[in-house]
Amino acid sequence: MISAGDFKKGITFEMDGQVYQVLDFQHVKPGKGAAFVRTKYRNIITGATQERAFNPSDKFPKAHIETREMQYLYDDGDLYYFMDTGTYEQIPLTKEKVEDAIMYIRPNDMATVRFFKGEAFSVEPPNFVTLQVIETEPGFKGDTAQNTFKPAKVETGALIQVPLFVENGEVIRIDTRTGEYMSRV
Repeated sequence: MISAGDFKKGITFEMDGQVYQVLDFQHVKPGKGAAFVRTKYRNIITGATQERAFNPSDKFPKAHIETREMQYLYDDGDLYYFMDTGTYEQIPLTKEKVEDAIMYIRPNDMATVRFFKGEAFSVEPPNFVTLQVIETEPGFKGDTAQNTFKPAKVETGALIQVPLFVENGEVIRIDTRTGEYMSRV
């Protein structure tokens, strides 16, 4: 059990049969009345975000989230298949569960799959990936304005804002948490 007074960012807990992750919290001690914990939390399964004030002594069961490194194999249009490289077990996941991560994962790349009670609910790509630029407008010689970006399409289909000097065929490093260009490789 975890009490609301012990909430920290990233903590997972169960409430009303649902699993939530704490996004932000603030201990509030008003001049009058009892202290409370103002909490912003997200439903892990549906992704819905809510805010609520809890009494610091409220207790909730701690949710145990299992994470596994799995290899992305392929998609068949509706489902995306991931394989546990230790057991060779393959699991199909729907687009809703992989839509944020799939823009940065190529077939045979590794990703972190998160499970709650044996059910996969989300996929996270590595924090940094290297992908090849397949389509971008050419940069113009002499265009030296600072911090000027152009859109570039990478091999997975994601659109990334890149500096003007990046050309077709170059391999770039991307921060998947923000979707930003980091450097050329």
